[in-house]
This record gives sequence, C-alpha cells and structure tokens, in this order.
Amino acid sequence: MEHIKTKIEDHVLTIFLDRGKSNAIDTQLLKELIDTLEAAQVNDLVHAAILIGKENFFSAGLDLITLFEYDEVQIHEFWDLFLETTALLASFPKPIVAAISGHSPAGGCVFALCCDYRIMAEGNFVIGLNEIPVGLIVPESIFELYAFWIGKRNAYQNLLEGRLLSPTDAKSQGLVDEVVPANMLFSTATKKLKQMALFNQKTWQTSKLNFRKEIILKLRENRAETIQRILAQWWLPSTRSILKSIIENLTSKK
Repeated sequence: MEHIKTKIEDHVLTIFLDRGKSNAIDTQLLKELIDTLEAAQVNDLVHAAILIGKENFFSAGLDLITLFEYDEVQIHEFWDLFLETTALLASFPKPIVAAISGHSPAGGCVFALCCDYRIMAEGNFVIGLNEIPVGLIVPESIFELYAFWIGKRNAYQNLLEGRLLSPTDAKSQGLVDEVVPANMLFSTATKKLKQMALFNQKTWQTSKLNFRKEIILKLRENRAETIQRILAQWWLPSTRSILKSIIENLTSKK
C-alpha cells in the first residue's frame, strides 16, 4: 500500500497513516484504509488495532488542494468513500485505539471519534471539527458521532464556532481520554488494549456494537442524500471562493 503501513504484533494490528507530511486525506488513502479495516475484521490473528499518525500530525483532515481539482465524479467518489470509511471505523467490532500523534482537525478528528479510546500527544496541537468556517456541511451523522463523546451542547457550540481544542481542553471535554508525552503514545495505547483484552472478547464486541447501534445506523443511512447535500454546498461559488483562499494560504507557506 502507498499511504497505509501495517504491522501485527502480539495480535495487535498497528495501522500507520503515512501520506505526505500531514496525512491529508485523499481518495487513495481512504481506499487503502477501507481495505485494511475489512481485512482486519476477518483476520483471526488480529484481536485489536491501533490507528496512529506520524510525528506532529495524526491527520490534517481533507487534502483540500487535491480535492479542489476533483471533477464531479471524483468528488462524489471521495465523499462516498469517506462516509464508508467512517462507518467501517465506527462499526469495527474489535477494540481500536486512536494514538493521536499531533494535529487532528476535521477529517482526522472524525477518524479518531470512531475509535473506542483516544490518546493524544502533548504539545501545541489542535483537534476538533472546523468544517463550517471552511464552508463545508457537517452531516447530522457526524454531529451525532461528535456528541456521543462530548455531549450535544459542546458538540453544537464547537461546530458552529469551528472551535479547535488543545489536547488539555479536548481531555476536559471528553474528546480525548488521555494526554501523554509523544514518546509514550504507542506504549500507552498498547497498555489500554491489554486492559480491554482481559474481558471476554465476544461479550465485549457484542456490547460495543449494541451501544453504538444508533450511531452506526446514522452513519450508514441516507448516504446518497447526505452526499447530495455536501456536494450542493461544495460547488457553490461562495464555498469555492473560501476553499481557494485557504489553498492559496496553504501553498504560500510551502
């Protein structure tokens, strides 16, 4: 695979996001992550998983520079794959921990929200959903996923303000469960999975999917309608203008 690296050790699958400097999300990364998750579900050697990024970036979210150039067919495929990835992550039956190695706004935050436990590296990093200031629609299913962890009041306010949180603030809201030094991120994630492994795994997995039943349903239902709403906003001149300004700012920093 080009953007996903994997390793299985002691029945734990480590999924490394490895695309460019910031792990920005494009179609190929999504396809590879879907393939990885689908294979892991049916692999008896995999009892649990860790999703981790690279130093300073878990994932910077959508690769707006690349996505801006997509035509109608390509952008429709992208959003279909993004929603499928989210649903697969949220319904992954085995324990999965997000080891948030740095910045994790927007799509990166969505990936982390799907996991059972989130551990974030200490540092001057941000996490959260800032789609609205960028001009993108946040599907109701993503709002519900966000609210599942931090409550509807915080989710509502954070989203409408495009608020990105520091690791400390994210922990206080319940968005992340632990904040640790970067060099302890992987070992802490492994330790947490070992704690989860003490339970009867059939009971644990069945309970997880029961508790998430409504969220999983929302992530899978009315997908065509959701994509239609997202794309209607995506192609608006006002949205394109905002995206163009953001891209110009990003490219000027390179």
